[in-house]
Amino acid sequence: MQAPLDPVDLAKLSLKDAVLDVIEFRGETTIVVDPKRIVEVCQFFRDTEGLEYIFLSDITAVDYFPKEPRFALCYHLYSMVYTRRLRIKVYLPADDPRLPSVTSVWPSADWEEREAYDMMGIIFEGHPSLRRILMPPEWEGHPQRKDYPLGYEQVQFSFNFDEIDRLKPYAKE
Repeated sequence: MQAPLDPVDLAKLSLKDAVLDVIEFRGETTIVVDPKRIVEVCQFFRDTEGLEYIFLSDITAVDYFPKEPRFALCYHLYSMVYTRRLRIKVYLPADDPRLPSVTSVWPSADWEEREAYDMMGIIFEGHPSLRRILMPPEWEGHPQRKDYPLGYEQVQFSFNFDEIDRLKPYAKE
C-alpha cells in the first residue's frame, strides 16, 4: 500500500483550473471545483493511487437564497484505504442549476442525485433516471428551496383528529 498523498496539493497540480478554492475548517477539507468538470474531478479522487476516495458517503444541497450563486452541492467522500474524508463542493446559479451526473463514477449517486433534484430542483445531466424519489410525481415545486411557499393543510393524526376535522371547511347546503 502506498503512503497517502495530500489531496489538496495533488488536485491543484493535476486538475489545475478545475480547483477554484480550498477551504480548511476544523480539520475538514473542502475543495471547491468547477461544476462542469465534476465528473473528471470525482474520477480523479476515486482512481488516483494514494487518494482512493472510493466511497461516496452522501450528496447534500444547500439553498443560499437570495444570494448568488444560489445553490451549493457537496459530495462527501471517504477513503476506506486511508480512512480520510474529503468534501467536494460546487456552486450553481439560480437561473440554471444543472451539472453532470456522477453516477458513472459512483452508481450509488443515483438516489442521492434524485433526492437533490426532487427537493431542490437541481438537474443532473446524463442521469439514468432523473425523476422524483420522495414526493409524488405530480407534485409541483421543490419543497426544500427557501422560496417554497409555506402554506399547507395540517396533517391529521389520532391525537388532533377531532380538532382538525372541526376546522375543515365543508360544503353547506
